[in-house]
Amino acid sequence: MNFLGITGMQYSGVPFRDTRILLAEDSNVFTQMIGSRLKELLGLSVEVCRNFEELQECYERSSEEVTLAISNINLPGAENGEALEYLVDLSIPTIVFTSTFHEDTREKLLTKEVVDYILKDNVFAVDMLTESVCRFLTNHRHHVLIVDDSPTARALLSSRLKRYNFRVSLADNGAKALELLKNNADISLVVTDYNMPDIDGFELTRRIRTMRGSHELRIIGVSSSTNRLLSARFLKAGGNDFMLRPFIDEEFYCRVNQNLDTLVQIQAAKMHSKKVAA
Repeated sequence: MNFLGITGMQYSGVPFRDTRILLAEDSNVFTQMIGSRLKELLGLSVEVCRNFEELQECYERSSEEVTLAISNINLPGAENGEALEYLVDLSIPTIVFTSTFHEDTREKLLTKEVVDYILKDNVFAVDMLTESVCRFLTNHRHHVLIVDDSPTARALLSSRLKRYNFRVSLADNGAKALELLKNNADISLVVTDYNMPDIDGFELTRRIRTMRGSHELRIIGVSSSTNRLLSARFLKAGGNDFMLRPFIDEEFYCRVNQNLDTLVQIQAAKMHSKKVAA
């Protein structure tokens, strides 16, 4: 079944195979809603764990790898976040679904490198959670190229994207980026720094556009400069988006998603036009 998510994500309906999802949640209402929504829209089943003991037993009774966990911060038997600690220690990608949230909570969650967090504070919460699950399970279909001469910056962006399940390639200069693009036709997004020693972000973008159009590949520029005119110059050079550092994780992920959603929708429209013409 195809569906268009709240934030614009388009799911093609390709079935998810060998996917094991644990749902650590003690509310009967939410377990039923989540289980029903994931089954209806994505064809996914979940293993429900209503307390910390059940979560441990659920993990230990099967040798099958857990693809993703959805967890409340506080579970019976783990009122101080022990369930989340348990999942993180097992290196299980986890989406937090919680009603307990403030700035300190956010900082702790990001430190633990959870995939995402969804708040139970609105009627769309379960739909947002479903979309987050779908994004994680489909992000590996996208190949992202990071271009930055700073090893620290490359490592930070790479870590963020891999946490969200994207495939990532790295280039420390513009020439290497162009070579990788030439040899990897499946790269669908480039995240490039502006200030680089050999080819700056503007020139790299212009050269990329001679190879790949915006309907084939999206480009996000990033910079630590305080010059706000960089954004206009970058977009004029053929970029699709621009972000000034420092940016927060949620903003970065949102911009990445928006650009890839646009690309998927453009490609789907082109395929539809071809079918109609045929």
